[in-house]
Amino acid sequence: MSKTPVNLPQAVRPQHGTLRIPDRTLELVRDLVQAEIGMTYDDSRLHFLRDRITPLVVNHGFDSLLDYYYLLKYDAAAQDEWPRLVDALAVQETYFWREFDQIRALVDVIVPSLAARRGQVRIWSLPCASGEEPLSIAMALADAGWYERCDIDVRGSDASEAALIRARAGRYGERAFRQLPDALRERHFTRTGPTEWTAAAALHRRVRSWTRVNAVQPASWGAAAEADVIFCRNLFIYFDSATVERVVASFAERMRRPSYLCIAAAESLLRLSTPFSLEDVGGSFVYVRT
Repeated sequence: MSKTPVNLPQAVRPQHGTLRIPDRTLELVRDLVQAEIGMTYDDSRLHFLRDRITPLVVNHGFDSLLDYYYLLKYDAAAQDEWPRLVDALAVQETYFWREFDQIRALVDVIVPSLAARRGQVRIWSLPCASGEEPLSIAMALADAGWYERCDIDVRGSDASEAALIRARAGRYGERAFRQLPDALRERHFTRTGPTEWTAAAALHRRVRSWTRVNAVQPASWGAAAEADVIFCRNLFIYFDSATVERVVASFAERMRRPSYLCIAAAESLLRLSTPFSLEDVGGSFVYVRT
């Protein structure tokens, strides 16, 4: 592996297991992660970053975190390593029917309005994790008969290839169904193991694509970003304000108007400068650009 010299302090902190962490190297990795994928770790959460990346460093045979930093920043192999790092850092805790009020607003208000305008509705779920959100959207729209009335285009994207592999397989454990009514699980899924259910082919193909994208690199988004509605829930909690503003501005540039942006209840854009305004849409709060 080739290395480009960089001026770094050489004092060494106490070891974490057998891994040496030269002084300030963890902060350098933290800054690189934020620049590349947007995830922010303040000083109080550096231990989380360290614990997640340590197995990757050791698997490469490195005894120092500095070697791993050089790989990510300068080595040609970095393009293969970043997806593994994203998989290690991603928190894939989701389930069907999560924060369903926004999906209800989509079905009852947003889709009817958009369908009347142009007969097509494009919806993008980012991050889609292992697929529960876009499949929930597809279920709700299918049960309301919208696939027979207009062209519905639902797509899912995530930065984690491991999550996308699970989404493409469409297999889920019991915890993924903790909010989904039993009748819907029986209608749209088939039991394929003692605690495993698989999405019916008719449902799974409602999601037209599962693609790996980097939320802070619009060049990676592709046609999915040319959406009417974006569900971007539980992503901005990992970004700082400047990164959120930049991503939302890029959404606005690519989306068709009117545009609808659904973020999680724990997230807010109200103190940020964005092209979207918060509105009550069908009893749910949604960011709208008209």
